[in-house]
Order: sequence, then structure tokens, then C-alpha cells
Amino acid sequence: MSTNRRRVPALMLGATASLALAFGSVGTAQAAEGQILGAGTADAIPGSYIVAMKGETSKDAGVRAAVGTQASSLAGKYGGKLGLVYSTAFRGFAVNMSEAQAKRLAADPAVEYVEQNATVRVEETWGLDRVDQRDLPLSNSYTAPNDGAGATAYIVDTGVDMRHTDFGGRVTSGRDFIDNDNDASDCQGHGTHVAGSVGSKTWGVAKNVKLVAVRVLNCQGTGSWDQVIGGIDWVTQNAPEAAVGNMSLGGAKSTSVNSAVQRSLDAGVSWAVAAGNEGQDACNVSPASTPGALTVAASDAQDKRSIWTGTQSSNYGTCVDLFGPGSNITSTLNGGGSGAKGGTSMATPHVAGALALAITADPSGSVSALNDKVVSTTTPNKITDIKGSPNKLLYVNDLGGGGGNTDPTASFTSNCSTAEPSCGFDASGSTDPNGTISSYAWEFGDGQTGDGVTPSHTYATAGKYTVKLTVTDNEGKTNSTTREVTAGQGSTGQPPSASFRVNCQWAACQFDGNGSTDPDRDIDSYSWEFGDGQTGSGVTTSHSYPNRQATYTAKLTVKDRSGNSNSATKQIQCWSFGTQSFCFSQ
Repeated sequence: MSTNRRRVPALMLGATASLALAFGSVGTAQAAEGQILGAGTADAIPGSYIVAMKGETSKDAGVRAAVGTQASSLAGKYGGKLGLVYSTAFRGFAVNMSEAQAKRLAADPAVEYVEQNATVRVEETWGLDRVDQRDLPLSNSYTAPNDGAGATAYIVDTGVDMRHTDFGGRVTSGRDFIDNDNDASDCQGHGTHVAGSVGSKTWGVAKNVKLVAVRVLNCQGTGSWDQVIGGIDWVTQNAPEAAVGNMSLGGAKSTSVNSAVQRSLDAGVSWAVAAGNEGQDACNVSPASTPGALTVAASDAQDKRSIWTGTQSSNYGTCVDLFGPGSNITSTLNGGGSGAKGGTSMATPHVAGALALAITADPSGSVSALNDKVVSTTTPNKITDIKGSPNKLLYVNDLGGGGGNTDPTASFTSNCSTAEPSCGFDASGSTDPNGTISSYAWEFGDGQTGDGVTPSHTYATAGKYTVKLTVTDNEGKTNSTTREVTAGQGSTGQPPSASFRVNCQWAACQFDGNGSTDPDRDIDSYSWEFGDGQTGSGVTTSHSYPNRQATYTAKLTVKDRSGNSNSATKQIQCWSFGTQSFCFSQ
């Protein structure tokens, strides 16, 4: 939570903007009616509820469809307007309806409970310097056991400025639950600062971790529990095995939120969550009170529990797992550059970065094993004014060095003339996850060789040649790749054959044309028509369909360098469930 405090009824980020969400006592149940958890508090959203349905969660598309159908039926049965639907980390949905309707819904035998929705808001620096050494004074340097390569960190926040140069292109957009689209860009700044502490080049704990932005808070740093649960559910559905989530946000204790986090943990996603900034017991807030998550309190540069103002200080207590640097932390700013913020929001990403380091060292480690590694290697008995919290300060240098230097990956494209037997080559797509590529060696397939990132070569005669690229990194590791090129155009060649696969997550569909083939191996372009008037290009692409019930015909057209083309089509069926649609390929 950051230091900009706004007293609006909203879900709070974990920075110094205080987590003011306070769910009240359970509403009084009437005879044939169910209870509403968290009803009647100042931060409750009138007429908005989160419904937990009985049954199991799953990543399976069939389960998602069944949950959507059941949610639509229940919302309609009791006169509500269906909102977000959850099936992976939480089985249920958000709905708008009257209190009386919600109480009747809560008594339905298919419903586990109904909870009042509420708003929530945002809760090489000295911090990096502190977590790589046991004692003060600071050494003015940071050395990590590895760089987080191979791990993925999900930033569930206000979004991330993916164009910030300090991320080096390692941030991708996941999902935006504020605008209900796939552009999780930051318009507030909190999420960008948090992401920088996790994995930016200059200010990050894990300097080569992959970052994914999941936007659940708006441009004012506020959101609601139903949007946060949507983010947790999406992360759980999409996360690879080696993944950590960061939530620098929170509010008063929520059964639904804690349940979603716990099921995400059970599914294999590690979570670092902010303890909060109200100077109270962290067991009173969510998601900080989730037992399996790593709950992070904040400390300052003098190893004291952080106090920012007379009313804002780091939360504490037995639900805290460890402390991390959280006062005057420098990190990436929205729009470029850097700046300092304070709060448990800033402490939490230090721990998320540490979990990424632990994942790199042990990619197959379980959530509990990774948590134990981070907590067991902390520095003990350094923090003062702990107020019943475990006296453990994050320390990263015993988290392990991972698998050592990772091989680079060679990759190149070619651009060959049809008028004469010459080709240009571009190897700028080659990568090295934990170092730099120091040399590019080419074999052009006619006995000639070359070097450099973008060489060109003229062949003696027109024809097909197998070109090989070998890249070597700064520690001597190598990797090679080959591809066939056609220099000059002796004939029109044989036509290609288009083929593609579709995988949809709700309305967001991924299209993969890698199954397309060409006898001459010279497919030059991939053109997509999604059936709703929108188009795309590239071997793989993505598209989100409108929120309505419809059947679309998706079409891929591939063209080779001779101008020959071929097309393939698939039917995409979409069903509308409240504010979302569920699509699948027929």
C-alpha cells in the first residue's frame, strides 16, 4: 500500500494508503433466508454480492462452462444481474441484486454462502542492499544467488507500465478486470512500482523474472473484492508451474478472498501478500490472514517496524510471516524513471522476488517447500517494535544459485530476393536468459560462413540452402538453429496448407498457426480473420470476442514467397454470462 491515502470506500493496496476495508459482522438471518457475510459495513458496496457455490474448482473448460451456466441460472432465479464468474481458484460469481434477494439466494441449496462485496484500495535501493546482508551498516551493493530466470511473477494490482525500459521487455499483459479486456496497463502507478521491486533490472530482487500484469484496481488505486477474486482466479488458471503472485493490497477479512488464495496455493501458485498499514493485527485483514500465503510486514532502514504517520504503520501479529524493507523504497515509476514509496506494498514485492529466486533454484519445489526456504533463511532478531510478530527479516543469499548458467537460444529470420540469389539474415531474436550473447556464427549452406547479428549473403546460383546460426554467450555456452531458405526464384513452388488450433479462456482466445505446412518450407505470411470484423497477423495471435452469444467463423490464410496461398476455418462458439462471455472452438 503506498503513501497516498484516499478515504474512499475502496479495496486498499498494500502501500501506505491505509487498508480501510472493514467487513462487519454477519447479518442476522431470517427464517427461510440465508445470512450475508460482511453485511452493513461502511465499505460495503450496496446491492453487490459475491456468491460461493458448492462444488470443486478446476481448470477444465467443461467445468468453466458448467459453472457459468449454473451461475447464470442462480442469478436469474433470484432476480439478480450476473457479474464475473469464477471456476479455478473460487467456484462462484458476483451479482447485483437487492439485500432481500441476496438473502433468499444465500438459502439456496446450491450455494455455500453469500458475502457482501466491498471496495478496496492500495495499501538499488536500501531495500535491496538490506536483504543480501545479515547485519547493518549497509554495504551499498546488492548480490543475489541467481536472477529469477525461469520463474514467472504475477502482479495483481493497478496494472504495470509495460513500456518502462527497466523491465527490458519482460512484462506481458495478462487480464484487466477493471475494463474487462486484455490490456493491463497502469494508469495509477502503484503496480508499476511494485513490479519494479520484484523484477526490474535496476531495482528488482529477481532481475530476470518474467512479469505478468493483472489489473484489479483502477486509476485511483481502488477496486472491489469481486475484481480481486477474478484476478486470483485468472492467475490460477493461467500460471505455469514455476509461478508466484504478488498482492500489495487488502481489506478487512474476507472469507471469499481467503478461500480463493488458498485454492490458488493448493493449485501450486506461491503468494506474497501485504500485511497492511493500519497498525493493527494482520489477522484482521485479507488476504494477509490466509495461512498458506507469505504475509509481509514492513521495516525501515534502521531495522524498525515501519511507521509512516501517526495513524499509519505496518500491521503486525501472528499472521505475519516475515518483514521486508518497506520505507522510502525506490523503484520504477509509471511513465518512466524512478521514485520512492513506502508501505507494506513495497515490502511485499521484495518477498515475491525472493520466491522467484527460490523457484529458479528449485523449479519443481512445492509451495510449502518454497515458503519454508524463504522463511527459514531469514535473518532473526533484527527488527524492533515487532508487536508479537515473528522477528524475521528477509535474506536472499541462502536461497540457492539455481542451475547455473543457462544456454542461450538461437533464432533468426531471413529475407531472400526472388530476382537474384541473395538473402539477408537477422538474429536479433536470439536470447540469453541470464547473460549476454557475445558472438553469432553463420553457415550459409554453400560452404561459406559469416558473423554478426544481421549479415547478408549472395549465393552463386538460385536454389534452396540450409542456413545454420550458432550463438555463444558470455560464459561460453552455445546454441544452434537451422532453417531452409530459397535464394532466387527458380519456380513458383508448391502451395502451402493452412492449419491452426484455438484455445479460449472465457472470451480471450489464443490462435496458433504452427500446424500450417509448405512443401517448399517458405510460408511468408499468416493472416487472420476472427469472424467479428477484426483481423490479425503472425504465426500466433490472440483475440477477445464481444460479450454476446454468437458463432464466429475464424479464418487463417497462409501465403508463401511465391504468392501461393491456402486458407483454413474454424467455428468459435461464444455464450454470454453477465459481464463475461465464454468461448470455445467447435
